[in-house]
Amino acid sequence: MTQRPHDIVILGLTLSSSWGNGHATTFRALLRGLKAEGHRVLFLERDVPWYANNRDFANPDFCELAYYEDIGAMLAEYGERLAQADAVIVGSYVPEGVALIDALNRLNLKRLCFYDIDTPVTLAKLRRGEEDYLAARQIKQFDAYFSFTGGPTLGHLRRHYGVPQSFPLFCSVDDNRYQPTGEPKQWDLGYLGTYSDDRQPTLERLLIEPARRLPHLRFVVAGPQYPDTIEWPENVERLEHVGPAEHPSFYSRQRFTLNVTRADMIEAGWSPSVRLFEAAACGTPIISDTWEGLSELLPDGRAIAIARTSDDVVAALTSVSNEALSAMAKASRSIVLQHHTGLARARELVADLEKIAPRPVGIQPDRQKISA
Repeated sequence: MTQRPHDIVILGLTLSSSWGNGHATTFRALLRGLKAEGHRVLFLERDVPWYANNRDFANPDFCELAYYEDIGAMLAEYGERLAQADAVIVGSYVPEGVALIDALNRLNLKRLCFYDIDTPVTLAKLRRGEEDYLAARQIKQFDAYFSFTGGPTLGHLRRHYGVPQSFPLFCSVDDNRYQPTGEPKQWDLGYLGTYSDDRQPTLERLLIEPARRLPHLRFVVAGPQYPDTIEWPENVERLEHVGPAEHPSFYSRQRFTLNVTRADMIEAGWSPSVRLFEAAACGTPIISDTWEGLSELLPDGRAIAIARTSDDVVAALTSVSNEALSAMAKASRSIVLQHHTGLARARELVADLEKIAPRPVGIQPDRQKISA
């Protein structure tokens, strides 16, 4: 370990439940990396019924996990721990996030940061005046903004919203858990993701239509909240939920896996999904929609197959040789294991935290409102 041990408190959407969200697996990989580097983490999660009823990881061995029912009680119990921490990091989509951030800003914290796992969605919400988990006026009050999205968005956060520092902090994969299983192939193309209105047209174009054209091939879509009105071809299998422990098996049984990106993230670019890194770590070739920065992360044609149309997917499924598939899987896995593991991301986070000067004792940030 080259960095001194840090004491970090994270207030995030969820660590305990992967049901219907991508936050849990992102935090799990990052926190395992922090533990491996010798850092101490307390994760505070709002106790809400939809996650409480679907917990698949309630007792982590790499951090302390605690639940709270309201902000006041949480501050009363953990206020001293928050004040002593080297950094306090609030995540996106935390319930009552605006009130929580205001409350934290009234404490004498050393560093208060925001980790946005949904940056393009967050900024789109702010443009519409929606401030359910973050207010525009609060952004410049953070010491740093860690963003799921890199590229030009980082400069926009500094120029338009006044945050002193912004850093990319992409999602990552726990490479000790996401590995090829060697199981026989069960599906020619699969997709793992919760239903989303803005992703569904792409799923229709890049999976459902190819399934109609290729009735002799096998497809699978896994994830909750898909409407009953969707007409699935007979060769598309539906799975309501695949938990993280089953992800390696799920990916390993696909000849290709499909990555579909939300519209706001396509517009921003530089927003890799955790599913990209998970599938690559499992040695599964990936077909993906396209956005700025993707080819820089995973080169098109070498480590990933970019598809814009149904024809592109049909061609990949019917024309790519087994040798080419193997080479693509090997290239993407090598890139991910070198640059996008939880350990790599933990080192990036701590290195960036060390660039942030702690707040002077007793000094609180300017709370002047700024325009969105």
